[in-house]
Amino acid sequence: MQAQTIQEVIDALDGVILQCETQGSRQAYFAILYREMTVAVRDAIRAGAFENNERMERLDVIFAGRYLSAWQQYNLQQPVTKSWQAAFDACTDDTLIVLQHLVLGVNTHINLDLAIAAATTAPGEAIYGLQNDFNKINDIISALTDGMQARLERIWWPMHFIRRIMRNRDKAVIEFSITKARQAAWANATALAQLPDLGAAAYIEQIDSMVACVAGNIRRPRGWVTFVLRLIRWWEPKTVREVIGLLHQQS
Repeated sequence: MQAQTIQEVIDALDGVILQCETQGSRQAYFAILYREMTVAVRDAIRAGAFENNERMERLDVIFAGRYLSAWQQYNLQQPVTKSWQAAFDACTDDTLIVLQHLVLGVNTHINLDLAIAAATTAPGEAIYGLQNDFNKINDIISALTDGMQARLERIWWPMHFIRRIMRNRDKAVIEFSITKARQAAWANATALAQLPDLGAAAYIEQIDSMVACVAGNIRRPRGWVTFVLRLIRWWEPKTVREVIGLLHQQS
């Protein structure tokens, strides 16, 4: 049964996290981050922070539904988008650092799912009336992603290497820019909102392929960055359950 309210989304995410914890799955990493995002959006809606709070809850439910459906389908060995396939497959890779796992999830959920959710919530010309609230929800996502990175840095001191390198956008460790992702998501949302069903399906497939390509760069960056990531991975906790416990700690 699909969630109908943002609180039901949070409850569903709790179920995902619990199952991942039980199984010792790295899929829990992004789920924990995403739950924090969703709680922050819920609190903003309750505080009346958006121009149209009812619309924003509808958007958030659709947005979250794409992740929850992808997670369930993947774990039932059913087909999912290329980009979610790449993100979930990477969870079996014990050579990746925690931040790579987090950004793999953020990459797909913002670059693909957020654009689709926005166009679904506000089709046609209505999409333009969504822009201010769209930007506000993206600001919440960006702030929480930064907060998670800061938390990791305090827990594992080698993470300060990541923060230093990420200051140089042109030579980012995982070649990923949250700002560019947000801009791309809005551009794709406005395009999707204007397209007929068949055209939208083809456009989504194209986006999915590009996002999956970005996922490959996140998972396998080139050059000397590989050495830095190996160093950081060496200092991280050795078990998935240790990482999950640390990610649960508040910053």
